[in-house]
Parts: sequence; C-alpha cells; structure tokens
Amino acid sequence: MVVAARLFGRVANVLLSGSKARSPRQPLSAGRSKAGPIAEKGGFCKCEAGNARGGRPKNQQRFIPLPSNDRHAVWSTGAFRIWRHSVNKLLTLAAGLVLTAAASAPALAQSTLDKIKARGHIICGASEGVPGFSLQDKNGVWQGFDTDVCRALAAAIFNDPNKATYLSLSSKNRLVSLQSGEIDVLARTTTWSLGRDIGQGVAFTTVNYYDGQGFIVRKKLGVKGVKDLNGASVCVSQGTTTELNLADYGRSNGIKFETVAFATLEDTVQAYEAGRCDAYTTDLSALAGTRGRLKDPEEHMLLQEVISKEPLGPWVRKNDPTWFDLVRWTVIATVNAEELGVTQANVEELAKTSQNPEIRRMLGTEGKFGEGLGLTNDWVVRIIKAVGNYGESFERHFGAKTTNPLPRGVNNLWTKGGLQYGPPIR
Repeated sequence: MVVAARLFGRVANVLLSGSKARSPRQPLSAGRSKAGPIAEKGGFCKCEAGNARGGRPKNQQRFIPLPSNDRHAVWSTGAFRIWRHSVNKLLTLAAGLVLTAAASAPALAQSTLDKIKARGHIICGASEGVPGFSLQDKNGVWQGFDTDVCRALAAAIFNDPNKATYLSLSSKNRLVSLQSGEIDVLARTTTWSLGRDIGQGVAFTTVNYYDGQGFIVRKKLGVKGVKDLNGASVCVSQGTTTELNLADYGRSNGIKFETVAFATLEDTVQAYEAGRCDAYTTDLSALAGTRGRLKDPEEHMLLQEVISKEPLGPWVRKNDPTWFDLVRWTVIATVNAEELGVTQANVEELAKTSQNPEIRRMLGTEGKFGEGLGLTNDWVVRIIKAVGNYGESFERHFGAKTTNPLPRGVNNLWTKGGLQYGPPIR
C-alpha cells in the first residue's frame, strides 16, 4: 500500500505540474533526420531508423529531453496527447493499487489492555508452585508475591483484584505461552537476561525481586561449600538460567557436576527428596520455600554461596508499549508507596488530605497520569487498597510469620541500604 501510494503521488506530481514540469523525453535516432520547423525548434521529429554513425544497432532509440526554451510547442502535439493518455492510465492503475491495498490491509491489532477489558479479566502466567511467589492454597486460591503483581494489575484495570486468572506454567514453556498470547503477563520468577530480552519477542518490565542461585544439600553429606560438590549429582529444572549457571560455575572453578535435569519443578523437588541427586540448585528464595515443604526440613541445609545474579520480575510481549508501561509502573507504584508511607490502611485518607505533591501525583489528586496508561487517575489508590505497598506485600509472603521467612536484604528500599528504587511519577 505504501509503495502504491508513493507511485500515485509521483505520477500525479508530473501530470499536475503542467507546463512548469520537466518535458517528457522523446525518441531520436542515432542518425540526423530531415526535420520540419518543430524539430528545428526542439519539438518531436519523424526519426529515421538506421545506424548512420555506425555505433547504434538498427531500431534502437535513445532519449533526450526537449530544450527548455520552447516547451510550449510540445503541449500542442499529438505525441504529447498520447503520452498524457498513458500517464492517465498509469494514474488509474496506481489509484487502484492504493484502494486494493487499503481494502486488503488488516485492521490495527487490538491492544492488550482492550482485550483484557473486553474479556473481563487478566490472564497471568504463574509458577508450578513456588512458596512465597505463586502457590495455590488448600482452597485452590493463588497466593504469593508474584500473584500480588497480577492482583494489582486487576485492581488497576477493574478495581477488583480478583479479576485475574492464573495459568500454571513450567520453566520450559512459560515464554512460549507469553509469545503466543495465551497469557497477558508472565509473573513467575523469571530472570532478566540479555538472551531472553532479544530475539524472542518478549520484554522484561522491572525487577520486583533481586535473587541469586544457591544450593540445598543433606546435612549428612558433610558438605560445607559448593566446591565440596565436585563429582556430585545436582538436580535442576530444564529451561532455566539455573542450568546454565551451574555449567558456567563448574567450568570457571574446575568443578565437575553431574547435572540431572527435569521438565517440571515438582519432578525436580521430588527427585531431590527421593535421593536421586546429592544437591538441588535454584534461586535462594525458592530453596527456602522448598526446604520448608520437605518431609524433614531439619535434615537439609542451604549453602552460603550465591553463584549468580537473578533479577526477577514480570514479562510482557514487545508488541504493545502501553501495556509494557502499565505493568512496569504498577510494580514501581508499590515501591514509591512504601517510600512515601502510603499503606493499605491510609491510602484513601491520603488521597483526600495529603498536601505532599509526590503523593498527590501518585494517587491521582493532581495530574492525569492514569489516563496516559488507559486507566483512571486513581489507579494507584486501587492498587494499594488491593495489595498494599511493596513492603506490605513482602512481609505478607516472606515475613517472619510465614513458612519461608526471608530477609529484605537487597530488596529493601534504597533509603535503607537496598536496591529497590522507584522512579518518580511526574
């Protein structure tokens, strides 16, 4: 369609420019012809076919422009009328191409947010069951730190955190499900890496948890550190950075691991517990939760070493920048809320009474930032009412009263020595 439109424009330019346009080119034989007055003035002539100078094959013609000082003579010739008729036909053809291309062009793809609104709920990719991050309780209700991201999105869009459904995905098929459009967002302990960020049509939004890879072993083995695992068998899940990191660490440190890979998280944990592997490696946060679910947690210990960086967070498809922004800023809003002291308990009151310009912009009292995301301007109020700020969500799923308590560590606010830092809403 673009090519046809350009062709149409160029030809129209030539035709509509009238006598000011550059004259059409004319055929002239290689030999000199006997010409009448028009030819002497530079008009079309009756050319003799031949090879008078011996350098051009018979019947081959060359083209030269008419002299610019007598173009008015051309416009009265029959030859130009023929040329103009040809151009008119070409214009008609070009116009037809434009109309045909326009008629056959697919409609603009519906945005992710529009699809979600039309469907009435958001579809989130979840784990197969990682304690603290995404796990179904005894009633089949999904709970966890990553689950809160989906609940926050549902609250921002529908003002109802329960308008989210979850699809349990293995490490192996999680990105495929996102690429295919089976899910709207992947919130499932998935590491941000260059290899995933390029060439796969998916995009990492922002870090909601800084993690690192560790190991769990049986205490009876007497292992004190990772280097003591030389020659040991190690359980890993397929399709993870965990598997790649293990190989890299072994190669860098001259340690030989016997890698035993499994398709699902459940299979990996069961194999370790059944004694098929000497150790099990994955993100430290997941190992802490796994240890608490083993038959006898006290028989197992986490090694102190961390062998990788694992920045975790939600992923989306690359074809929708507005949806990317919405997911990213949903997480960022919870971090900013914690920093500014906005909680589930006080968010509604602060939305009405706060004079702090940062809080007012964040909660929609000032500005129209929500509208830019396709939401209402009180979108952050909805989020905090549903899931609380970042610190509240962390405490709910990793706090001292949970089955898998974890220290805030690098996941604390930057004002408290951590890495969590929310860009301003302004």
